Amino acid sequence: MAAEETEKTAKAGADKGDKKKNADRPDKKDKGKGKRGGGGGSEEARAAVVSTAEIVPARFLEKYAKDVVPALTKEFGYTNPNEVPRLEKIVVNMGLGAAVTNPKIVDTAVEELRAITGQKPIVTRAKKAIATFKLRAGVPIGAMVTLRSHRMWEFMDRLVTVALPRMRDFRGISRKAFDGKGNYTLGLREQIIFPEIDYDRIDVIKGMNISFVTTAKSDEEGRALLKNLGVPFRAA
Repeated sequence: MAAEETEKTAKAGADKGDKKKNADRPDKKDKGKGKRGGGGGSEEARAAVVSTAEIVPARFLEKYAKDVVPALTKEFGYTNPNEVPRLEKIVVNMGLGAAVTNPKIVDTAVEELRAITGQKPIVTRAKKAIATFKLRAGVPIGAMVTLRSHRMWEFMDRLVTVALPRMRDFRGISRKAFDGKGNYTLGLREQIIFPEIDYDRIDVIKGMNISFVTTAKSDEEGRALLKNLGVPFRAA
């Protein structure tokens, strides 16, 4: 009898100990809810953060609206503001014939175009095979960027005010590189005229074509648009 009473007392003590341990342990469900609740609070805090930086419009965009539009309206006698030619996009294309034998040159061209334009370029590939140049279809042979809106105006500003004056023996760009529909293509022989390019890190001097696509209906209107924007054309 004494042994049975001892066993009962031991079992009762063990049950009390287990209950006490379980009471001291936090509920897993409540713990998870607490974490989720904390995460939600941090998300709300992040959402409440608002940038106080002032959005500054592109300088050349303001110049176009304030100076270029009235000047073109006066010169060509436009009656509707929508008739005034405007810059639609800028296409920067870098062709790399040497990429056939040196594919790594494409990677450096992509990084340089990204630095110059502030936008990720796309890699252009050969559309057909040409045995004479040892070219196969689908091989990367260049990189291209199409700029619109704010980035287009910012690039135009850097090109006209910083890059072009850094060309050797610069006396202006050709007035004849229009396509008959008001669009202009500028050819550059060196990418190092852009201050974003580190001269000590380049592997090969690369040229590029910069095409200005406008809504002008004639070369005369397109030339007047670019000239009023500050493009330094060579004297006729």
